[in-house]
Amino acid sequence: MIDLHTHTLFSDGELGPAELVRRAAVAGCRALALTDHVDHSNYDLVIPRLVQFCRALPEGSITVLPGAEITHVAPEKIGELAALCRRAGARVVVVHGETIVEPVAPGTNRAAIEAGVDILAHPGLISDEEARLAAAKGVALEISGRGGHSFTNGHVAAAARRAGGGLVFNTDAHAPRDLMTRAMAENVARGAGMDGKEITEMFALAARLAERLKGA
Repeated sequence: MIDLHTHTLFSDGELGPAELVRRAAVAGCRALALTDHVDHSNYDLVIPRLVQFCRALPEGSITVLPGAEITHVAPEKIGELAALCRRAGARVVVVHGETIVEPVAPGTNRAAIEAGVDILAHPGLISDEEARLAAAKGVALEISGRGGHSFTNGHVAAAARRAGGGLVFNTDAHAPRDLMTRAMAENVARGAGMDGKEITEMFALAARLAERLKGA
């Protein structure tokens, strides 16, 4: 299991980084990204602390990457903030996409893709044009394990299929109960209409992405 979208108490998660990592490892996670919510007010506070935590980790069975989820930022400012997050040390840059359960500004999906972020989280009713652009730019679309955001997983999977784009599964965990085993993640993907080959490819892409960002 690779999980590149989780939250700690540095934003709205319930756990400190150390406990989240421990619980994820016990659940069978091999790579984890800590991607707390950021905007221009806090990226320079949150990301360096996650970087510090990751540097202090002993060598072990789980790879932990410092990251950020750009959240409810005006579309025209997403590219700028993504660059700032990378300079602050974020290995994984996620954008909080146009989920149907929150009032995310229209244009967020496209701005995130154009900025070349790593993952567009829960992109809601993403258009085919945006899915094709994501495929062309190598931006992974997320199949979400989080309640609410997962309502449009089937639409996202179908859009990525038509576009020939990449998908990754993430829990978007905010609490211990949100973490998932790979078996549960596979069931969520099947519920989104994905077949066995697509599910295998989704987890393979996540593994490649984690390995590439580890060395970023």
